[in-house]
Amino acid sequence: MPEDHIRYDILAQEALRGVVRKVLAEVAKTGLPGEHHFYISFVTRAPGVRMSQRLLEKYDKEMTIVLQNQFWDLKVNEIGFEVGLSFDGHPEMLGIPFAAIKGFFDPSVPFGLQFDPVATPGSEAEPGVDAAADTNAVKLVPARPGKLPAADHPALPAEPAEGDDVPAGPPGEKVVSLDSFRKKP
Repeated sequence: MPEDHIRYDILAQEALRGVVRKVLAEVAKTGLPGEHHFYISFVTRAPGVRMSQRLLEKYDKEMTIVLQNQFWDLKVNEIGFEVGLSFDGHPEMLGIPFAAIKGFFDPSVPFGLQFDPVATPGSEAEPGVDAAADTNAVKLVPARPGKLPAADHPALPAEPAEGDDVPAGPPGEKVVSLDSFRKKP
């Protein structure tokens, strides 16, 4: 197969992470419109993630936050965002780089994106391979109104945070890879 010197896989990943950035920037300015709300899953030990040691001990590998009713001080820049949330009655500020995001879902419309996480120090990434640049890194996630992807979706927490109502989608929903749209040799 010919070598891709343009690196469409990386360009697509950056563009779709830009969708997340643009949506969050708009919400930071004007608030959540209508019934929109977001489930954002991220790798807790990815470079640049800022969170308390208490949360890091509880969510050692990944975490899903919900931006819906109770969040504050949402600030967005080119690299990531920070937001205030309450965990078990304790206010916390989180700093999350866009490169750490594994999933972004707005079940109200429905819309979802899934990303392979960036390689973290000590992870078993293949030497010399950037996980964020993997050709399978960006996945479009089909969803239905009021539903999230299937209950076994890796980006959703095993135990939702207090007050979260995380509905499961019907069995058999699949994550669709961008590779399925590419021409096969």
